[in-house]
Amino acid sequence: MLKIKSISGIGLSNDGSKAIFTVTTIEPDGDSKWDGKYVNQVWMVNTDGTSSPKQLTSKEGSSQAAWDLDGKKIAFVRAVDGKPQIFLLSLDGGEATQLTKFRYGAGTPKWSPDGKQLLFSSNIPLKDLIKDSLLNPSHAVPSWSYEKPGFDKNDYLKNPGAKADPDGNMEEIRAYLESDVTDNKVKVVDKLNFQDEMGVNTDMSFNHFFIIHVDTPDKPTELTKGFYRFFSADFTPDGKQVVLSGDVDSLEHPDRSLESEIFIVNTDGSNLKKILGDKDMNYNSPVVSPSGKWLAFQYDKTSFVTVPELAIIPLAGSIKDKSDIHFDRSKGNLVWSNDDKYIYFSAQSNGAQPVYRADVSTKKVEQLSDDNSGITSFDVIHDKMICVKTEVADPFDIYLADANAKNPKRVSDFNFSWAQTKQLSYPEKKSFTNNKGMTVEYWIMKPANYEAGKKYPLLLEIHGGPAAMWGPGESTMWHEYQFFCSKGYGVVYCNPRGSGGYGFDFLRANVNDWGTGPTSDVLTALDKTVATESWVDTSRLLVTGGSYAGYLVAWIIAHDHRFKAACSQRGVYDLATFFGEGNAWRLVPNYFGGYPWEAATKATLQRESPINYVQNITTPYIIFHGENDRRTGTTQGEMLYRSLKVLGRPVEYVRHPGATHEITRSGNNRQRIDQMLRTYEFFERWIEKKSF
Repeated sequence: MLKIKSISGIGLSNDGSKAIFTVTTIEPDGDSKWDGKYVNQVWMVNTDGTSSPKQLTSKEGSSQAAWDLDGKKIAFVRAVDGKPQIFLLSLDGGEATQLTKFRYGAGTPKWSPDGKQLLFSSNIPLKDLIKDSLLNPSHAVPSWSYEKPGFDKNDYLKNPGAKADPDGNMEEIRAYLESDVTDNKVKVVDKLNFQDEMGVNTDMSFNHFFIIHVDTPDKPTELTKGFYRFFSADFTPDGKQVVLSGDVDSLEHPDRSLESEIFIVNTDGSNLKKILGDKDMNYNSPVVSPSGKWLAFQYDKTSFVTVPELAIIPLAGSIKDKSDIHFDRSKGNLVWSNDDKYIYFSAQSNGAQPVYRADVSTKKVEQLSDDNSGITSFDVIHDKMICVKTEVADPFDIYLADANAKNPKRVSDFNFSWAQTKQLSYPEKKSFTNNKGMTVEYWIMKPANYEAGKKYPLLLEIHGGPAAMWGPGESTMWHEYQFFCSKGYGVVYCNPRGSGGYGFDFLRANVNDWGTGPTSDVLTALDKTVATESWVDTSRLLVTGGSYAGYLVAWIIAHDHRFKAACSQRGVYDLATFFGEGNAWRLVPNYFGGYPWEAATKATLQRESPINYVQNITTPYIIFHGENDRRTGTTQGEMLYRSLKVLGRPVEYVRHPGATHEITRSGNNRQRIDQMLRTYEFFERWIEKKSF
């Protein structure tokens, strides 16, 4: 786990001769031999196929690198006094120099086509935006309601200049109460989305875009204005305009507005014009073709359980000129070919994450890379493609190929040689048809020390989401699969109904059915593994999963008693409670069609909540939850644990202080190790009947 080096954000120079990317390593943290911290650095590799990658930055926290016009220098982001700022680094040598000192921070730099300007984003808190004399000279307040009860207008957001006095008049009392908020003595919640990943967050902020001239970086031009959120931005090929995506609805609170529109604006900030936008629609990921003629984008309805459509329009056109390129997978990282003929993208599909290419004229989509790996980042320039690939034999490395993804050649060795020294288990792909007539794929991994004729425990691994997808092209589970196989376990995992990577109908096949249907799929994968693999010891079956899979583990062991032990990580066990305490609360109306107080939905949530079957759980059970996990909420684990404890069942509850929902992917490394080892130790207690 600690040795894996991950790679992201790869990008080619304009002439295709070089590529830059970010490498994340885990380094010792202080004097403790057990603690590890994440370190990001920017690297470069020549694309001649003969050179080794070279580290460009030396200070920690360097990322988001972008090439200039001629490939002689890069812009990248590093934190200064707790805020991101943009630095420049010449490839001719010397130290990086800080370019921006923007009070709100500066990130996601992009060069103008002439190399003289940089576009960047900055996240500005609501209270600061109201008071900022440069960005908001009139000190205006939002036109949409802040939704503070009893106030028809937002004038109270302005600073009236009243003296804070708890014994004064009402204005002075309000000023005193506001000082308590400023001094973090109290949190007052008036907005709908009040949980972030780590806790209750009453603040609001707005992502805006700015342009600076490299020669005068202290004079940024504001491209976007007001109390709205913008998500992405990039120059048009002529450098005269910027295409943006954002949410600009002057009548609705941003927490309630789920739409996203696409805009174009002049580089001096004038003439912001909406290109695409409709009620209840989400238009996003705009990318202008190299000629400047076409705009590629994605769109869908404002629902979480959907697959966005890829489309193009003339940049000077409108929605009536839209032309769809249908491909029933969720697409990402849109890249145009230099001749405007193709749009490249990656998409999770059937356990892999290949690169695809859509022909703009024929609207046909062609798969370019294989079915057994994941392309997590890539870029294409002229006749070259460079990509970051994950596969069973190698968690992350860089490959160079032609624009058709043919003749791939590995040009880095961040993990490959190290992985070759390990005894790895390679998954075998299987499939079956479920009771909805859908093909469900699953993978079987033998123990790394497998010997014919011996019996081994089998661990059923389940993914979360519920719209996630696992397979040999998925990087985050590489270490966990190999860890358990190295400990003498077999592993089986599948993509049950509701998973991503199989299209719209498969994705929605678990709507109003989080428990019974997906359970049937994962247990069928288990049953078929047991039936075909003579090495499986059916008296030593185990099950684990996190997030939605934590939910499904609880559901399964409340309805099936074949498992020797079970583990749920950061799960959801009572859907009505989850609606109130989890920041992913919109999963409830999106999957179950309503809210907990509505009679039909209430009945469904009760039927689908594992807590209502807790009396049937007798399997030895370990439950994990991070103390700062606000995506699912900490009450979930506490409710399930206390219920089982009252019932006298064999249950253990583990809390990780400060941990969020991302603990197993990007959390504290000692806690990541603890969770995996503690799961293994718990399983061993029961399958070997050891005493301690």
